[in-house]
Amino acid sequence: MKTPLHRLYRHVTSYNLGPKLFLAHFTVALVAILTFVFVSFAMPSLFGNLLAGLAATVAAVAASLFVTGRIVGPIRHVLAATRRISAGSYDERVPVAEDDELGALSESFNAMAAALEEHEGSRREFISDVSHELNTPLSTLQGYVEGLLDGVIDPTEETWGLMYAETERMRRLVDDLRQLSSAEAGRLALDIAPFPPEQPIRLAAEGMRPLFAEKGVRLRGEISETLPMVLADADRVVQVLTNLLSNALRHTPAGGLVVVGVKAQEVGILFEVSDTGVGISAEHLPRIFERFYRVEKSRSREGGGSGLGLAICRALVEAMGGSISAESAGAGRGATFAFVLPASGWKS
Repeated sequence: MKTPLHRLYRHVTSYNLGPKLFLAHFTVALVAILTFVFVSFAMPSLFGNLLAGLAATVAAVAASLFVTGRIVGPIRHVLAATRRISAGSYDERVPVAEDDELGALSESFNAMAAALEEHEGSRREFISDVSHELNTPLSTLQGYVEGLLDGVIDPTEETWGLMYAETERMRRLVDDLRQLSSAEAGRLALDIAPFPPEQPIRLAAEGMRPLFAEKGVRLRGEISETLPMVLADADRVVQVLTNLLSNALRHTPAGGLVVVGVKAQEVGILFEVSDTGVGISAEHLPRIFERFYRVEKSRSREGGGSGLGLAICRALVEAMGGSISAESAGAGRGATFAFVLPASGWKS
């Protein structure tokens, strides 16, 4: 059970720093005055007055040191932790002692440290992923070159074609990384203008239709009538839809169905790509748009892509002022990728 003194302490410590400093100075002065009055009353003489002054000074110093420690302590914790974080120790945290500006500073510092730790982890994972992605084609090329030098592999047209395919794979990866970096940094050149939303649907579908026919997957378009114009970069919308259709085709077996559609909503123009493929488990959905993230870790690079397509889709959609999401009822039950872009208010 909390005592009245404890409740008073909690009440006082809940004040902001300004009132606390005022109460601290007032308390120091009050302690000094009461000490001086008490000692002077107990010993009414010159010696008593000197002793009262000395006692008041000691009491004031003690009270000041206590108050100073309560204020300076959290700041020292933050300064020490800042030095350790600057040295690379991103798991540093400081205690949150009071509900005032110093406590808010400690909480903000902890939030910053947690964000830095997360970003550092992402950076290390990103470097590891890029190294792995580049290492595979480089190792293949090195093997072919060594075989050609040793005379083990004949310099046939097929050999040169395989080597060219590996260099083209590295070039696509570098281009994807450059484009993703530009989009995330806001440096990507965009031609924002109103256009009919059915236009990129038809362009992306027609471009992908031969690949769907080759794999034996049906592709169907669903376009609502009297749609307002969408305000975005038409070429980038086609790119996003093509990436999403390619992703759906990759994860939909022969005989399956992929539907690409567009309709108007209150929040803007909604584009959707749905499939009847392998689906996505709930634990993977929050990370599906991360760079190099794969649902199936054992899937080969050739079958699973580079892992940048969905990250590029998110970066492009957000650069155009929209948002993107993914839904799935679970493994084996298909998936739906949807993104919303602003409408211009014009009628097509």
